[in-house]
Amino acid sequence: MDVILLERVEKLGQIGDVVTVKNGFARNYLLPNKKALRANAANKKVFEANRAQIEADNAKRRETAQTDAKGVDGKTLTLIRQASNTGQLYGSVSARDLVEALEADGTKLAKSQIVLDKPIKTIGLTEVRVALHPEVAVTIKVNVARSPEEAELQSQGVDVMAQMFERDEAGFTEAYDPNAEPGEIAVDDAEDRAEA
Repeated sequence: MDVILLERVEKLGQIGDVVTVKNGFARNYLLPNKKALRANAANKKVFEANRAQIEADNAKRRETAQTDAKGVDGKTLTLIRQASNTGQLYGSVSARDLVEALEADGTKLAKSQIVLDKPIKTIGLTEVRVALHPEVAVTIKVNVARSPEEAELQSQGVDVMAQMFERDEAGFTEAYDPNAEPGEIAVDDAEDRAEA
């Protein structure tokens, strides 16, 4: 289906471009969200007549987004979540969680503005893109940790998981009794003396 874009759509085109897209994409996303018009003679005339107004509205929205971007760009969110010893979260961090954290921090965003390719499922620092306007995008850092102390270490650049595994490997020694029979359970000497 041929459509006329009413705003810039990433990886598709700019305002006024006539592009061919799949029917489902046009019917389910572009047309209902007022991002495009069907490319027929009547709509082309309507678009050309209103082109200056459409571009002016877009410029105004872009300026608003650029001023909002100054408050969001480079912001670091710290989320405390439960996780296993290997760093895997019990659950995940989704776009909704990030919107709630930003709202608590005083920034109001829509869930659709957070571009999260896949949910965050491990502890650590992650950069997330925030699209405030089709032409204005910023990044925020998300620090997912198991405790505030761990979050502080991660923000200083310490790899908490690598450090934990090094500590585990260094501190583990198994008591070895050369006289023990295979399958025999080691008994503490103090218990032997108490029984006797």
